[in-house]
Amino acid sequence: MSLTLGLTGMDPATETALKAAFDDGNARLGGAWRLVPEADADHVVVDMDSMYGPMSWLRLHAAGRHVIGLTSAPRTQTEFRLGRPFDGAQVAQLLADVARSVGVDLAAAPAATAATTVEDAPTTTSAAEGDSPAATVVVKTAVPVAAAAEVAEPDPVAELRDGPASTASPGAAATSVEEVAEAAEAVEIAAPVPDDFAAWLRPGALSGRVCFRSASGPTLFIDADNDSWHGPTPLNPLAGYFQGALEASDFAPVDAATWARETAGAGAQQPLARLRWLGGLLAGGGALLPGHDPAGRYALTKWPQTEREYPRHFRIATAMMKGPATVAEIAEASGIPGADVADFINANLATGYAEAVAEAPPVIEEPEKARSGGLLGRLRNR
Repeated sequence: MSLTLGLTGMDPATETALKAAFDDGNARLGGAWRLVPEADADHVVVDMDSMYGPMSWLRLHAAGRHVIGLTSAPRTQTEFRLGRPFDGAQVAQLLADVARSVGVDLAAAPAATAATTVEDAPTTTSAAEGDSPAATVVVKTAVPVAAAAEVAEPDPVAELRDGPASTASPGAAATSVEEVAEAAEAVEIAAPVPDDFAAWLRPGALSGRVCFRSASGPTLFIDADNDSWHGPTPLNPLAGYFQGALEASDFAPVDAATWARETAGAGAQQPLARLRWLGGLLAGGGALLPGHDPAGRYALTKWPQTEREYPRHFRIATAMMKGPATVAEIAEASGIPGADVADFINANLATGYAEAVAEAPPVIEEPEKARSGGLLGRLRNR
């Protein structure tokens, strides 16, 4: 049975990332799927978080098509769900599940592990010096992907200790001790230590599974690698977590057994974007965060996931979807105080749902004399 997938209702960046993840995931399943235009696909991925995603789903659903919802929300009304953020492994699991639903079992499909080839260096040829280029034969050796990584990325520390590896190509420059030290120093400078809860929630600040305990509220279980967390659904009880500085030791690593046991009663899995959103909402204290022009114009890039605890936000979002506007203009259009509007903009800037919109340059009208060509031009036109 033909397994085909199409993409629709998403921005170019998301589509590019999803195509790359599809290529990776499909390779893990032996290339059983084909990526085709939406009109020719048996299953279609729709970005349910985008402005046009829900409309695309309604159109495809009415036509009897099979829809896969791409969303950061924990659930969706589509037949299948692909969560954000996604990678090749998640897409492979999704493709296997979808194939199984139509009677195709891809569990035993061979993974493409030897698709990578590495050219021997220097290139081996069968032509003697002076032979014509047409007689040259390039020799390539197929190796597993893991072995290719070892060949392509030698360990500079081992080379400094033991000397250059015997497999290194002639003429390769050895890494100096000074270069290694400078690289290590650059890494330390480029990675400042986070200081508050909002900073620790930024992508890359944490890794693995950790728990955060507080005497003033519930324990949060954070899966940084999957960009998700387990905890209470209401956000208001967590507001105090964003006050004061934190250390890395405040986030305790959790092993697999403890994670399975503790998260079972800690609350549903939720995207970390909700906590980042709350951090942005509380950060400004009724004013736009530093670096954002109070007189600038702001717009939503897509409809946000509004929280029930903040009913005013629906009216702010509705006003912002009409087009770029200043805080004062949004406040007037929505009937919500400007401080609440600024906090809402901060929250959605933190999650990528809002953006600052640059002012268009003014249109300069040509003087009447230039348009008509002056007195002589008017006389010619008579």
